[in-house]
Amino acid sequence: MVEFQPSKLAVRVQFPSPAPFIFCFLAEGWPSGQWQQTVNLPALAFAGSNPAPSTTFKIILLFNYMFKNIKLLFFTITQIFFLMSNVNAANLENTLYIDLKDGRVVIEMLPDIAPKHVERIKTLTRQKFYDGIVFHRVIDGFMVQTGDPTGTGMGGSKLNDLTAEFSKQPHVRGAVSMARAQSPNSANSQFFIVTKDSNFLDGQYTVWGKVVSGIEIVDKIKKGNPANNGQVSDPDKMLKVRIASDVK
Repeated sequence: MVEFQPSKLAVRVQFPSPAPFIFCFLAEGWPSGQWQQTVNLPALAFAGSNPAPSTTFKIILLFNYMFKNIKLLFFTITQIFFLMSNVNAANLENTLYIDLKDGRVVIEMLPDIAPKHVERIKTLTRQKFYDGIVFHRVIDGFMVQTGDPTGTGMGGSKLNDLTAEFSKQPHVRGAVSMARAQSPNSANSQFFIVTKDSNFLDGQYTVWGKVVSGIEIVDKIKKGNPANNGQVSDPDKMLKVRIASDVK
């Protein structure tokens, strides 16, 4: 049934069963702009209602409005999920998992600050270079150092040493920085995790990451002998090191 109500400039359309429902298209009080559409009704003739053929009515199409908004909403949600997916993938690619005997340490890598060093860590990690390597130097209230396959503090990988990427990133608790020899450009595979703010190191070592989870696990790593520069006997080790995006 269709009823025309000229005083309200409205058309009421009711559909029969099995599932009755009503659409009311009101010409006033509904949002205007791109959702408004002018429709000519030259011969609306249902159930005895017959407006004059020459009459033109401006009708807000509720269904059209809803449909377009649903499409816009769906598109927006799709884009949000797409962006979130890309962000999540980027985050996982720059997240490092270090599994220790007491649990997992999660490190956020900082490619915007130290791209070459982050790339080196990723390369060695994907070679499983770090699996089983010990924390050969651990100084209580300062830092824990690892990344030397010889366990002596004198070794490294077969790759070339890196050019320094010093920055303003501070050596605060949880910072992950590259160890090196006397030369600023001698970093290779060894790195250390700061356990207490040590800003005197700022600008002298390349910070490439920060612990975002598990710093309390780092605190549990077996300590070295202070009289021997933190060298550890029977040291703890990294059981497994992985890039988060590679973990299934």
